[in-house]
Amino acid sequence: MDKLTELAELLFPDVTESIEDLEKRYPPRNLLEGAQVTRFAPSPTGFLHTGSLFTSMISYTVAKHSGGVYFFRLEDTDTKRTIEGSGRELIDQLANFGIIADEGYFPEGDKGDYGPYQQSERRNIYRTVIKELIKRGRAYPDFCTAEDLAKIRAFQEEHKILPGYYGAYARDRNLTPEERIEKIKAGTPWVIRYYSNGDHDKKTKFVDAIRGEIELQDNDQDIVILKSDGLPTYHFAHVVDDHFMRTTMITRGEEWIPSTPIHLDMFKALSWKAPKYAHIPSIMKLDHGNKRKLSKRKDAEAAVSYFLDAGYNPHGILVYLMSIANSNFEEWASANKSFDLSKFPFSIKKMSLDGALFDFDKLNYFAKEIMAKIPVEELYSLVLDWAKLHDEEFAKRIESDPAYFKKILNIERERPNPRKDYAKYSDIAPLTRFFYAPLWDEMKKSGLPFRESFDKATIDGFLKEVGEKMPYGVDEASWFSAIKEIGASHGFATSNKDYKANPSAYKGNVSDFSEILRVALTGAVNSPNLHEVIEILGKAEVDRRIALIIA
Repeated sequence: MDKLTELAELLFPDVTESIEDLEKRYPPRNLLEGAQVTRFAPSPTGFLHTGSLFTSMISYTVAKHSGGVYFFRLEDTDTKRTIEGSGRELIDQLANFGIIADEGYFPEGDKGDYGPYQQSERRNIYRTVIKELIKRGRAYPDFCTAEDLAKIRAFQEEHKILPGYYGAYARDRNLTPEERIEKIKAGTPWVIRYYSNGDHDKKTKFVDAIRGEIELQDNDQDIVILKSDGLPTYHFAHVVDDHFMRTTMITRGEEWIPSTPIHLDMFKALSWKAPKYAHIPSIMKLDHGNKRKLSKRKDAEAAVSYFLDAGYNPHGILVYLMSIANSNFEEWASANKSFDLSKFPFSIKKMSLDGALFDFDKLNYFAKEIMAKIPVEELYSLVLDWAKLHDEEFAKRIESDPAYFKKILNIERERPNPRKDYAKYSDIAPLTRFFYAPLWDEMKKSGLPFRESFDKATIDGFLKEVGEKMPYGVDEASWFSAIKEIGASHGFATSNKDYKANPSAYKGNVSDFSEILRVALTGAVNSPNLHEVIEILGKAEVDRRIALIIA
């Protein structure tokens, strides 16, 4: 037995498998040519970040459009940052968006043939590969303490030397196998480092699926690949997992671009073909005129839960994110108002290289378009479910008379160009409160926003006759014709043309007397279709409100 093999056996005496055994256990997938295997591989360290939703959406889309596989891997090797239960929360939140893995980690148990899909359950796989690297002289036990590493860094900083553990500054890199064996037998604590053959004065080139050819400084760092707790670092675990899970395209944030030479170096050392990399641009925000990434600490919208709590429909959020993902999406969406993302010809090559600014106006535009298309029965259920979790008083109003609330929801919806009032479920309660008599009474006590240019006599006279003569149960044209007659009898012009020709001859025009009636019944200058509002309120409630105003 040579000394490197002896060292490997001393470090990992219980590892009996080989890399060849792992290759047999996790064979190449039997997929059609061009099918992509992608993954979403978060750490269970908290909430689902908006940028992570963006990345997972792209991974899912690439796999589905190519007839491939999208899987979920839980990267939980950083035990200090792991939050109990957040893995389940991540999966549940992704499910809200219809992003459900074909295989991978699920709280109730793994699904698929390439698991375990939780990194903390894959220790022996990593140890098997590391044992082989040690035999090949491409990994080694390192005995530096935290104090030793601090001294090396301090020396590098003092002499303005590129920092890191490499070359002459990798203290234990050139220990002999015999020296290592002696230290291990003496009980000296160790970690395992990768032995890099790189040179930081040279360059590594690779082709990014989004950005094209990228050239970066070669990796020469002897990074830690197995920590003292027996778990691997991200760099090493990712290489091993994506090889044995047969990932073909790795979609991840652009912040990982500088680390890519490390990963490519390891793939090469193991004689494995590296997957394609697609580094996703970050979602940005303007902060005092400067662009920066959405921040977990600073920005509420960095958490996907912010949008769900506000009542955004998940499909609307995905449609907005797809508009960020591909520059040609909005042109496609204008011709495909169903917004069926499964039919959008997404292309990873058409992704922007620059991070898009998060645009609430554009999000609200798509959200309104999509909510306007949801059938009223389905929308009713969605709004009620949201209200039960976030607005108990609103939920009680809804449940007090479901049929009445559905009528409210359905105003101007069953037409070719439906009304688009609501971007999110939380918009509905404040915009519909006037339909409920006790809430309108509160608005009345606070003062209705009648225009000061109309005196009370004009308002009262017009409203009194409306109460006496306004028809119910007729079509909108007939109803408005009757309202115009009432307006004319109180000195208002019934056509804007007449009013513009001689404004001094009238108290106002069509929009003015319409506004008086609108404010009286809804407490606002703007409201949904007034004819439909009146039909829903009914004659008794309209008469009651008018009586209270003119009293």
